[in-house]
Amino acid sequence: MLNDSDTVSVIITRIDEIPINQRIIKLLTSLGIKTLFPPQERALETGVLNGRNLILAIPTSSGKTLVAEICMLKSILSGNGKAMYLVPLRSLAFEKHNEFKKYDHLGIKTAISVGDFDTTSQELQDADIIILTTERADSLIRHGANWLPEIGIVVVDEIHLLNDPSRGPTLEMVVATILNTMPNVQIVALSATISNADAIAHWLDAELVKSTWRPISLREGVYFNGNIMFDDGSSRPVERKRNNELANLVCSILDEDGQVLVFVSSRRSTISVARILSRYVNPYVSDESREYLRSLAQKIGGGRSIPETSRILARTIMNGVAFHHAGLSNQERILIENAFKSNHLKVITATPTLAAGVNLPARRVIIRDYRRYESSRGNYPIPVLEYKQMSGRAGRPKYDSYGESVLIAKSEYELDSLMEQYVLSEPEEITSKLASQKAMRFHLLALISSKIVNTTNDIDSFLAKTFFSSQFDQHIITEYIQSALDFLENSGLIHQEDDILYATSFGKRTSDLYIDPESAILFRDILSQNPDVSEQSVIHLICHSPDQPVFYLGGTEVDDYSAFVDAHGDEFLVPPPDYWDERADLISYLAEIKTSFVLLDWMDEQTDREITERYNIGVGDIHRFAQIATWLLYSASEIARISASKEIASFIRMLSDRMKHGVRSEILELVRLKGIGRVRARMLYNHGVKSLSDLLTINPIQLARIPTIGTTLARSILKQVGIKMDEMPEVAPEEDPSELLTTLNQTSLDDHDI
Repeated sequence: MLNDSDTVSVIITRIDEIPINQRIIKLLTSLGIKTLFPPQERALETGVLNGRNLILAIPTSSGKTLVAEICMLKSILSGNGKAMYLVPLRSLAFEKHNEFKKYDHLGIKTAISVGDFDTTSQELQDADIIILTTERADSLIRHGANWLPEIGIVVVDEIHLLNDPSRGPTLEMVVATILNTMPNVQIVALSATISNADAIAHWLDAELVKSTWRPISLREGVYFNGNIMFDDGSSRPVERKRNNELANLVCSILDEDGQVLVFVSSRRSTISVARILSRYVNPYVSDESREYLRSLAQKIGGGRSIPETSRILARTIMNGVAFHHAGLSNQERILIENAFKSNHLKVITATPTLAAGVNLPARRVIIRDYRRYESSRGNYPIPVLEYKQMSGRAGRPKYDSYGESVLIAKSEYELDSLMEQYVLSEPEEITSKLASQKAMRFHLLALISSKIVNTTNDIDSFLAKTFFSSQFDQHIITEYIQSALDFLENSGLIHQEDDILYATSFGKRTSDLYIDPESAILFRDILSQNPDVSEQSVIHLICHSPDQPVFYLGGTEVDDYSAFVDAHGDEFLVPPPDYWDERADLISYLAEIKTSFVLLDWMDEQTDREITERYNIGVGDIHRFAQIATWLLYSASEIARISASKEIASFIRMLSDRMKHGVRSEILELVRLKGIGRVRARMLYNHGVKSLSDLLTINPIQLARIPTIGTTLARSILKQVGIKMDEMPEVAPEEDPSELLTTLNQTSLDDHDI
């Protein structure tokens, strides 16, 4: 284990001294990587290049990923097997996919899969490095992808997310499945913040390299009354030139040509703080950056039906500031991140999700809000682990010689409290989150369905290789197992014969669909008992399932949706709860109704602006919720095929297709054409192209002149229906003044990574 006493070295080991294929060394050298950092050196001395498992717990920017890459490349080029790279978020998956493209020069193919949970993704068979979200890896294991035995090394990025209640159980079970079914596979686990890393190393039978060494020094501190007090006892005055303390903290770093991340607790705060900071940051934007940002602002806020939030974002961007949260569209987030990385944007105000989502460092990280509000918990302080994730973003490699993270105190008492509670504290210990009935049911069903376990003894043996087993007493584990098995059997998902556990056809399909067993049971019971379903009742049904997130209700919305339920409650497949006896359940039910309204408006081709302003939500929320709803509708149709009728299954499958594209039924055929989203499909329909058969007789010039089409797309459309156009004159599409000409946000979900 590497201790802090080893941090006096700087850079010592040369890349060309590592015992790996010379082609790898040559490529890394060509990329400017010639030496290793001390933690990297120590990691490569553990035997990891000979297949030893490794836990690498070192700060952000200290080179974790390079160690993992070297190990993956050695495994691949030595013939020891493919590499699987696991990440918690889609954004990280795409970031790593772009990073690993550099290995194309070695003939190493990188592939990514983050989507469909009901396939084995055979296209991954030919890849050498396979990047997956943890959930996608779990679903591939359930489907028994035939290339899984070819895996030689698994890299687990952000292993500390074992501690996350939502993602942790799946991450733990995927790793446990690898330990149980692929015992010869090497595991390399990475994290910037693990307090009890030795416990995780023991679980994985891995060597541990743990260090606080960073290539760029980080000072953590607390600001109060014009001064930053740092963890090393030093202080730094901040000139109070402006009447805004946050602006003083931001601009004092901009004076040094640095960049700033400001973390706040809510989406609303990201917007308000960005607007306030805009006038202070504007003078720091160079002429070159101003031109770049003007173009960027036009892309984000230049359409006629742009949501108001996007218009505000465009205005702040013009001043060198952007806000970043999950309510933005994926395209907006990517544009902001790229502009910040290229140093055109000077400041980003963000919710903490940014700290875990992408590699976006800044010279100074300001954590303005260290408390968070949740309706179920009230106002509470964030965990130290989360604070360390945010503060670790301070310091830009190749640009900064230091990084600073700063909390803001409003009193001397708070200054002392923040210093003790966050700056000088260790992150909380990581604990298994498998101690959950919901998680245990979900994953035991998968193990039985995949025939990884056949008996309760098999389950005991399997779980013995989980982190859960190393932290909890056996009698507690046994209680969770038995309770989950009883639930699964009583619900018709599994059955036992002579002590052998089998998944029923219903249970097998539930597991393959990767939905909560309670969702599947809800769909089966409701759809099998209700032969008459409607668009609205089915959409509400999936909103009532535990897998579909719902939108928050504003104060006045409670009365509005209550009135709607009073008038139409008997039209839903799931009846409303009693107002007086189950107030909390009623509020949840009304939130489901609101969510169903949003989804119905999306399917009715309402614009992003209309939906966001009507319901006070973000564009990213629309697309993310619609994507989840698309999958749940598909799943409901599959459950209906087993338990209800083919007619109901067919109807719900059609709703799933409509949800995926955000269209009414009459243009479903058109929207499936490549390059045709919901706006262009409607434009074609409104100009007389009602079906694919109409394209067989249309004049190509007439097609190209339809607004938003043009020559290139017209040629592509005709080719897709079997008409080859070798020669076609260039034709500009006609202008159209209607609201159909909106923005790039107005596409089907195929065009979005949510």
